[in-house]
Parts: sequence; C-alpha cells; structure tokens
Amino acid sequence: MGMSARAQMKLTLEKTITLAADSSLEAFRSKNLYLAGYWEYRTFKAGRLPSLTLNVTPVQYYRDITRRYDSESDIDIYRKQQSYYAGGNLLIAQNFDLLGGSFFIDSDLGYIRNFGDNTYSQVTTVPIRVGYSQSLLGYNPFRWERKIEPVKYEKIKKEFLYNMEQVSEQATSYFFNLAMAQAEYDLAKEKVAASDTLYRTGQERQKIASISQGDLLTLKLDAVNARNALQNADIALKRAMFSLASYLNFDKNTEIRLDLPNRPRDMVIPVDEALMHARENNPKFLQLDQQIMEAEQQVDRTHKESLFNASLNASIGFNQVANNFKDAYRDPLQQDIVSVSLRIPLIDWGVRKGRYNIAKNNLSVAQISARQEELTVEEDVTMTVGDFNIQQSLIGSAEEALELAIRAYDETRRRFMIGSADISSLTLSRNRQEEAQRQYIQALNNYWLSYFKIRKLTLHDFERGISLSRDFDYQHYVR
Repeated sequence: MGMSARAQMKLTLEKTITLAADSSLEAFRSKNLYLAGYWEYRTFKAGRLPSLTLNVTPVQYYRDITRRYDSESDIDIYRKQQSYYAGGNLLIAQNFDLLGGSFFIDSDLGYIRNFGDNTYSQVTTVPIRVGYSQSLLGYNPFRWERKIEPVKYEKIKKEFLYNMEQVSEQATSYFFNLAMAQAEYDLAKEKVAASDTLYRTGQERQKIASISQGDLLTLKLDAVNARNALQNADIALKRAMFSLASYLNFDKNTEIRLDLPNRPRDMVIPVDEALMHARENNPKFLQLDQQIMEAEQQVDRTHKESLFNASLNASIGFNQVANNFKDAYRDPLQQDIVSVSLRIPLIDWGVRKGRYNIAKNNLSVAQISARQEELTVEEDVTMTVGDFNIQQSLIGSAEEALELAIRAYDETRRRFMIGSADISSLTLSRNRQEEAQRQYIQALNNYWLSYFKIRKLTLHDFERGISLSRDFDYQHYVR
C-alpha cells in the first residue's frame, strides 16, 4: 500500500469510541453547546438572588442657553445656564417570583453647582429608601421562568449525553466501514496470492493435459481480475482510513489497523424497559414539555394583556437637601411615594383577542405535535430494540457460516491441487468464503450500531444496568 512512512496506530472499537468522545469535532461542538446551556441556567439562578448595583455619574457639565419664564416681566426670556452635576445611587434589588414584583433598597447622593450671576451649590441625599413594585393583575414572567428554566437545563444535560452517544454511534459506523474495507483489502491480497498459485499450478497441469486450455485461461483471468480488485480495494481502504482519521481529528496520513471486537455476550433488552427509560431520559420528551410550557406561557401572557392591568409602586424613606454635604444628612425628612396605575383597553379592533386566539391555537398545535413526536420516538425505540435482539442470533449464525466457509474453501482448494475438484467448484467455494467474511463483519456492525442507538435513545447502559443521566458529571467527558 505504500504506507511505510506513515504514523501507524492500532485501534479497537472501544478505543475508537473513547478517542471520538475526546477529540472529534462533533464532541467538541456538543461540549460547547452544553456549556452555553449551563451558563444560561447559571444566569437564571443568579437572577433569583439579590443584586447590588452602583450607578455613578462622576461628571455632568452643562453650558447652554435655555428658555425661562420671567415672573416680573411676565414673559419668556432666554438665559445662559452653566452647571455641574455629580451623583450616585447604590441599589439592592430582589425579585419576588411568587407575585412577579420586585423589592428594592437604595441610597442616593447628588451634588449640583450652578455658575453665573447666582452661583450656588446644593447637595441632595436619600440616606435610605425601601420600595416595592408589582403588577397587580398582569403577566408574571418570573413564575414561568421558574417553571421552564429547570426543564431547559435538564434538557441541555440530556441533549449533551444524547449527542455523545451519537458520537459513539458515528464512530462505530466509521470503524466498521474501515473494518469492511480492511477485510476487503486482506481478501483481495489473499486472492491475488491464491490466484497466482492456482494459475502456476494450472500451467503445470495443462502440460500433462490434466485441465483444458479454457480452464487455464479462466485461472489466468482470475489472476488478472484479482490484481485489479486489489487496486480498487486499496483505494477504498485509503478512503475509509482517511474518513476515520478525519473524524477522530488525527493526522490525515495516519495508518490505522483495526482489531474487530469479539462476539458480544448475549443480552436481551425488553422493549417495555427500553420504552420506560426513553420516556424518562430522552431529551426529545423534555423538549416537547418545554415547547408546551412555552406555548402555555404565551397563552397566559396574551390573556392577561387582553384584560385591564393595574400596577402598584410604593416606597418609603428619607431625603434632604442642603448647601453642603454635612447638612444634607442632618434631620432627613420622610419621603413617601405611592402610585397605582391602570391600563384599560377600550377599542383595539380585536388585536388582543386575535393574539390570544393565536396563542391558544399554537398551544393546541404544540400538544398534537408532541404526541406525534412521542409516537415516533417510541416506534424508533421499539424497532431498534427488536433489531438488536435479532442481531445477536445473526452474529452467531454469521460466525458459524464463516467457519464453515473457510473449512469448505480449504478443502476444495486442496482437492483442486490434487486434481479431484474443478475450477467452478473452487471459484464458488472462494466466493462463499468472501461473502461469509463480509456477512460476519456486517453482523457485528449492525449489532454495535443498534446497541449504541439504544443507548442514545434511552440514555441507559443496559450492560451495567445504570442510567447515563442519573449521576451526570460533565468533568467525566473532559480529559
């Protein structure tokens, strides 16, 4: 194959899957998708805690001409204005999820100095103020966030596990594509050697008239075809090797040789058990729950907005104003602010009602689509488990067929060498051996693809009897 200068690596199926989870671009993408969802959830959790904010305006300078009313002349006049302002506010806020309101405690300090004919300075303070704002009858986004965000994060976790199992499934596919190409190449090499040997034997036997000229030409044709097949197998092997190396993020010139996995131990997976784990763990079910809750959220929002709304804002504290900083904190006056506002829709030509009806229809669509998707996933699980349970017996049959085909070919080849078997019997026996080899590799491929697909759909390790999501640890996937 001319690969002696290449870096060489021998891989098992288990090692291939481990390398794919660690190094493949798809695994890297899945990890970053999870981290994005993780930090989104962390942001949501942080929003449930009190926040401390400092707002500062260190410099604000005005120099302009403004219109003022002159009470002595009873006219508006333009005056020059020049002033400097500096101020700050320290705010502690806490959302109240149950009612959708917000508490706050703050403190203000402001300084202003006017220049010109009447130069003066003032300091205003709010030493402390406590307040609360609340939409009395309106939409409460906090309640919906507390309901939806944990589901979103749980979905993100399980989507990550789902994607990593999909990486295992894809790596298995590349592995067995290369295994088949490797087997085809090895068979082609053996066929070239066997064809050359048989042709030379045929030449000797033709000299003593043991075989006909037609049979000798057939042997020569087999030798020529075997060399052509070897070249095609070599091309296919390089392509399959390149695909696996690219997926594992290896150097593209790496020469990879594979060790086929042994026949797996017998393991029957009950369909009912697989369906139970799929309903518990499959991220598609969580995604459907999220979509329905978001549609219900939209219904609630549009319904509340179609009614009149009332809001309350109240605060109590102290404030003072003085010509200097010291006096601004002396004998502060009580500050009470209460406001109630109403918003009453009178005529909107059915806009709010239309939005509400659209939201209700979208909820119905989400519920129907969820049921359809559930049936699709359940059907996929049922069919995959059925295929998996059948594949175990097919591997046993394929293994037995391969052993019989090898023994039959060896015996037919021995008989041909001594002249007791014809060329047709030898060709048929060799073709059966090659086909048995292909069927065995294909049976292994189908078994392991079905196994990893079941793990992906259920996020459950049936071999060890543990849930992949129950003890989720992201660090396990970071090496």
